[in-house]
Amino acid sequence: MTAPYVFDRATVTARRKRAAALGAPTFLIERIADDLADRLQAVLRTFARAVDLGSPGDAMARVLAESARVADVITTAPWLEPRENGGTVSVVADEEMLPFADGALDLVVSGLSLQAVNDLPGTFAQVRRALKPDGLFLAALLGGATLTELRQSFALAEEECEGGVSPRVAPFADVRDIGALLQRAGFALPVTDLDNVTVRYSSPIALMQDLRAMGATNPLAERRRTPLKRATLMRALEIYAEKFSDADGRVRATVEIVWLSGWAPHESQQKPLAPGSATHRLADALGTKEIPLGEKADPRRR
Repeated sequence: MTAPYVFDRATVTARRKRAAALGAPTFLIERIADDLADRLQAVLRTFARAVDLGSPGDAMARVLAESARVADVITTAPWLEPRENGGTVSVVADEEMLPFADGALDLVVSGLSLQAVNDLPGTFAQVRRALKPDGLFLAALLGGATLTELRQSFALAEEECEGGVSPRVAPFADVRDIGALLQRAGFALPVTDLDNVTVRYSSPIALMQDLRAMGATNPLAERRRTPLKRATLMRALEIYAEKFSDADGRVRATVEIVWLSGWAPHESQQKPLAPGSATHRLADALGTKEIPLGEKADPRRR
């Protein structure tokens, strides 16, 4: 089955390339890179070959290069020029079509890249195949609550000014869906968790300027092509300031970072026991009496 064409990948690539050239704000990817360093430190093994898959900037690759647990580092993105720099190799690659052979990698990481992939299950499956047995996949992407304030403000403004609503903010994946997709792709021990961040800006316009600088404006394939009406924009800014400002006049923007991890299956990994295979009763361990199903407990009986 063909994956739905939700994101205009050519636009995504062009905007990210522009952001990289102009020096995009790095506070989010730096936060994610710091978290990655902590997560790698907690893994008691080494990785001979690691890939940074499409992360903006060099923060993620720098963490890999500086980690004592990682030997060789490969960075990938559609706009990179193939090169080698201090042991880090850059490869031209798209997140939807990975160029790696099966079982070639020990570690794959990605930050703020995979939320704009059309076929996320397909990308997960490609990562899974590229990993050696017991290889690790660690990624952070934007979750469903990200920019909820901006989404609500534009929806209310368009409904009020134009009598209809068009998608102005891209949809982001739900954390529960991501966990299910990891299992579907064949990862063992899949885990997801959330890092909810509130970013404060002097105004909604300042937020929108940051999004543009990061190459994170609307990449939807079915986005509205006509220019946004000034009246609609001004009303959206008013609604944002009215509904989502603090006492000091600054406005809030929610960023939901979904962290995911999964391992390529290996015989050494923990596996759940089959139902009915237990050799000891929980009641014995707790020093209590087991009560048959359907029988009411007597508080006088121990």
